[in-house]
Amino acid sequence: MWEQLLLPVLILGALSFLFGAGLAMASRKFAVEQDVRTDAIRGVLPGANCGGCGQPGCDGFAAAVVAGKAPANGCPVGGGPVTEKVAAIMGVKAEIGERRIARVLCQGDCDQTINQYRYEGIEDCIAASMLADGQKGCKYGCLGLGTCERVCPFDAIHVNVKGIAVVDREKCTACGKCVAVCPKNIIELIPESSIVQVACMSGDKGRDVGKYCKVGCIGCRICGKECPSEAITFVNNLARIDYEKCTNCMVCAEKCPTKAIAVISGQIH
Repeated sequence: MWEQLLLPVLILGALSFLFGAGLAMASRKFAVEQDVRTDAIRGVLPGANCGGCGQPGCDGFAAAVVAGKAPANGCPVGGGPVTEKVAAIMGVKAEIGERRIARVLCQGDCDQTINQYRYEGIEDCIAASMLADGQKGCKYGCLGLGTCERVCPFDAIHVNVKGIAVVDREKCTACGKCVAVCPKNIIELIPESSIVQVACMSGDKGRDVGKYCKVGCIGCRICGKECPSEAITFVNNLARIDYEKCTNCMVCAEKCPTKAIAVISGQIH
């Protein structure tokens, strides 16, 4: 009786030992040694896991930097301080670029634009844009349903009482989530030092813009002619600022007849 029970136990024990030994040997043979710098970089990152660096979270960014697939200054949330620490770990020079801030290039709130219909669907800009480009008379304008607000992990963008998304420059980390989710592509990352912006993304001709928005760019080209730095060009009837050339003289904003070129609030020192 005992012999009949003992034999299976011994067999199972022997097999367990053999399998365990095999797994131990395999783990040593095929082990992938992790560069100690990966953990060091991970330790200095902010831990937001926002994906603004283009990698799958902070762990992915740390591994990419060590592998040479991401730059030391690739973390937009950490900015300059984190760049310096990552560069020191990697033994490279810290190349710190100017901080960027998300800006909503639209001023078409409820006082300045008209609606083509009353929208009563899902409170989501992507859903609304699928219905005749949204309720706004301007098919390029901010729909104000807060999709960008909901994806921001830093509480840096909110829709105001007039139905336009506004960015809090102090909280914005330039992670790019709002930029990626906006179905109208009206949110851009702009250098923090820039005082002016063309707050319009309409590609329509001037006479059409005036039909639905009081503060839209009508493509009159006055700003381009008046700019002393030649920093303004036109693409599809729309003025665009070259921030590498712009000196913040604000002549364009002063001359714009519709005030489509706006002075960014709180950035004049």
